[in-house]
Amino acid sequence: MKRVVVVGGRGFVGGELLRLLVHHPEVQVTGVTSDTQAGRAVESAHPPLRGSGLRYSRRADLEPADLVFLAGVHGSTAAVLDEIGALAPKLVDLTADFRIRDPELMERYYGWRREGERAEAFVRGLPELHRKEIIDADRVAVPGCMATSAILSLAPLASRGLLREVQVDARTGSSGSGASSGSANSHALRSGVMRVFAPFDHRHEAEVMEALGVDVSMTVTATPQVRGVQTVTKVGVGEVSERELQAMYREDYGAEPFVRVVNSPRGTYRYPDPKVLLGSNFCDVGIVADNRGKALAMGGLDNLVKGAAGGAVQCMNLMLGLPETCGLTFPGLHPV
Repeated sequence: MKRVVVVGGRGFVGGELLRLLVHHPEVQVTGVTSDTQAGRAVESAHPPLRGSGLRYSRRADLEPADLVFLAGVHGSTAAVLDEIGALAPKLVDLTADFRIRDPELMERYYGWRREGERAEAFVRGLPELHRKEIIDADRVAVPGCMATSAILSLAPLASRGLLREVQVDARTGSSGSGASSGSANSHALRSGVMRVFAPFDHRHEAEVMEALGVDVSMTVTATPQVRGVQTVTKVGVGEVSERELQAMYREDYGAEPFVRVVNSPRGTYRYPDPKVLLGSNFCDVGIVADNRGKALAMGGLDNLVKGAAGGAVQCMNLMLGLPETCGLTFPGLHPV
């Protein structure tokens, strides 16, 4: 049984991570930290974990483990990296601190200056594109939720040099803003809205650009859902038919356990829909094209699972030599 620790287990991502780990057949959670909740039962913040017996502790009280997850607020990992690195030989970071390798890009989008050498020690935590590197990695940085959806929905085009004029339209539920996101995400102000809050230069734009090696423009809209991310990306693909594009996606993702190509000619669920993915580690992708050289690449996922905690557990499985799908086979709930 592998021993794992969660640093920063108070927020939505930390709670989702613990939900997956508590029921994982090959790991044992030996520590969960919270700066403000030390000594309290984890179930006080995450009621689905009632009966788990987990309690929050301070970082100073943690014992050595096989792997550590860092799930605190963005900007917190860099400050504790050396301390946590001495606690376990492997770590998975769910914050934004080391998602981007280019220090200039990091400074432009986050206002942080990160040493390039430090960031380069982290492998991008997207198994579908970096499986071999993750298996051998000691440090992995999990991409953001909208970045994950956009990257996976565009990667088959990028690998074939077919991406031009990339315009990502991303929609996200309120849990993507975190458990302490402020008054703008209170129910009274969030309910029923479709609010464009990042017309340009959203932080996940930088991840998509660096991962795919192309210029990207991303617009982000807040939607009334609690969970779920959907990206719809308009791209120029030239003289390539829709049938040829779909064949590329099936070729790239046919053997992937958590990416499904969804393009149905009829029915209610013809294209990727986050609602049918809630609680699951799947990312559904789809591609359609017109006769003018344009295509729409679509992606959908649960932002707290495949877009965060589930992706992190998938990386953990690879890093610890466990079956990649272990603890992640829940298919989602429908209807909800």
